Amino acid sequence: MPVAKKLDQEEGLRHQLSAGQMAMVGVGGSIGTGLLLGSAAALEIAGPGVILSFALAAFINWTVAMALGELSSVHPAAGSFGLYGDLYLNQWAGFVARAGYWAAIAVSIGAELVASATYMAYWFPSMPALLWVLVFSALLLLVNFRSVGNYGWFEYWFAMIKVVTIVAFITIGAALLLSGHVSPQYTSQGGFLPKGPLAPLLAMGFALYTFAGIEFVAITTGETRSVQEIPRAIRLTFAILTFVYLGAIIVLVGVMPWNHAGVTESPFVSVFRHAGIPAAPHIMTFVVLTAALSGANAALYVSSRMLFSLARTGWAPAAFGRLNAAGSPMLALLASSYGILVALVLEKWAPADAFVSILGAALVGLLLAWLISLAAHVRFRQRLTAAQLAALPMRSPLGAWGSAVGFVLIVLALLETGWKSHLTLISGVAYMAVLTAAYFLLKRQKRTISQ
Repeated sequence: MPVAKKLDQEEGLRHQLSAGQMAMVGVGGSIGTGLLLGSAAALEIAGPGVILSFALAAFINWTVAMALGELSSVHPAAGSFGLYGDLYLNQWAGFVARAGYWAAIAVSIGAELVASATYMAYWFPSMPALLWVLVFSALLLLVNFRSVGNYGWFEYWFAMIKVVTIVAFITIGAALLLSGHVSPQYTSQGGFLPKGPLAPLLAMGFALYTFAGIEFVAITTGETRSVQEIPRAIRLTFAILTFVYLGAIIVLVGVMPWNHAGVTESPFVSVFRHAGIPAAPHIMTFVVLTAALSGANAALYVSSRMLFSLARTGWAPAAFGRLNAAGSPMLALLASSYGILVALVLEKWAPADAFVSILGAALVGLLLAWLISLAAHVRFRQRLTAAQLAALPMRSPLGAWGSAVGFVLIVLALLETGWKSHLTLISGVAYMAVLTAAYFLLKRQKRTISQ
């Protein structure tokens, strides 16, 4: 199918998002409870060497950002990496990129809402968690039913709370280190690599998951107000995420012994308390609450656009491709909120394990989208003439080789994660098997209908 026709399939979406709003959707979807509360887990695996884990994850994220930047500036579409798979690889790649990402990210909505309910218990211990899940679900659906311009404004300021807090953490922590008020802890507890030279690789799965979000920006390009906004949005998102993650981890490792971080409270609370900031626990509870809600809000947006794209390309019921008066895919939004139902069920029957139980699936869908984006970019570059390359709205300094290196590194990270956790390996293989079976079943149905 010609490219123009594939883009026309998304007709009706409103083009209202600015570069800043697009970037903040990516940042909002990326910066969540993983960094704010879960950084202690990575420190336990790698010690201070976790800095290397995040540095390598940042490089992999750069290869993905540059690939998506080139592709999305030429083919702005809500279908994003699914469209790139269709155009430069094959229909199977386009389908599994969309469907796999939709299923995984929609489930993560529930994880963030369960976390939000947990944080509210700090102030309202007697209120049932189910009530908060319902209240926050209604709020997020209301925001997403409105025009994408209103959504972008809301998510921009939601995500900004997290960014400002982490920048404040980096600034305060750096000041404590440079002023001598805190002794640097980079080598104080068994050296920089107390768990051995390979330990940073063992923390790679965590580091890659925290960097998830750059692909959110590619999805927003289907509703950008101008193609010229796309390169700026991609670069801005990567710059913010890299500064936030590397800066926070470097400061965190420097101000706290790695084997004490997060034992009794969030490392962020510990640093703010050490700096003499009053009400530090209340401030951070508010921040992690907004982090979880912002993450759920961004995930609901991108998952609804993935389902919308599947419907417009014939891989999902056509009803999910319909738009309301505000230009929002209302039925796709409702279907994508199934993760909320998962959260409600798990909160009712397994509250102790709810957050952990529904968070793991998101990593598989994320890395699948990254792999297909990188592979499509290599093929995209191979087809370009010299004149077309010179005319690209955004040009990657890495070229095709950067995407090839990123592809190999992600595969190695997946293999390492599977080796460390056989359950993850089994579930990942099963996940791909289900997606592939669904592809052939739906392809057969599409062929029958067309005849």
